[in-house]
Amino acid sequence: MPRKNMYSTEPLDKEGYTEQFDQAYSRFAKLYGLMVKWFPLWRNWISHTTPHILGPNVLEISFGTGYLLAQYANKYKTYGVDYNWELSLLAQQNLRKNGARASIQQADVKHLPYRSESFDTVVNTMAFTGYPDGQKAIAEIHRVIKKDGRLVLIDINYPKDQNWLGMQSTRFWASAGDIIRDMGNLLEGTGFEYTDNEIGGFGSVHLYVATKSP
Repeated sequence: MPRKNMYSTEPLDKEGYTEQFDQAYSRFAKLYGLMVKWFPLWRNWISHTTPHILGPNVLEISFGTGYLLAQYANKYKTYGVDYNWELSLLAQQNLRKNGARASIQQADVKHLPYRSESFDTVVNTMAFTGYPDGQKAIAEIHRVIKKDGRLVLIDINYPKDQNWLGMQSTRFWASAGDIIRDMGNLLEGTGFEYTDNEIGGFGSVHLYVATKSP
């Protein structure tokens, strides 16, 4: 198992970190959209979420280009938030192209514009390592999930067996600015019971299915 000192230190300038990521996504929004569309490994990773989604009310946080959102939106009463304006516009286009409907808006994960216990499922893919304050983000996610509802989260972390390829892959993401955390400790400390399955990247891509304790 990974040692505690292997995890990232969260940035002191949290607003600066968020703005830096936001500007990067704005500059490369269309390129990012093409990568999601044509990179089969990425599509395979995030597709692991859909069997775990429970309705009727579903929220996807940091939906990016809306690729995943468009795959399931018509099956539930679906909502979405993303911090980046350009990605929100791309997501609206993708929803229209796929004949899918969802209520989406621009918002910050630390201040979700919904009442407490509004959603049966919250979906979050390849985004949590880009949040500068993990504790505030997970607490706000926990707030909007109904009792016995679930969080379905996919992101980068160290492989449990610490194999060389998986460790190098995780370190690459960390070097690019992603924040690698002890997600088990964070989820349990917030009031979630969870499972953790490695789904790709030599164990560096993890699927967490977390249930809010009643």
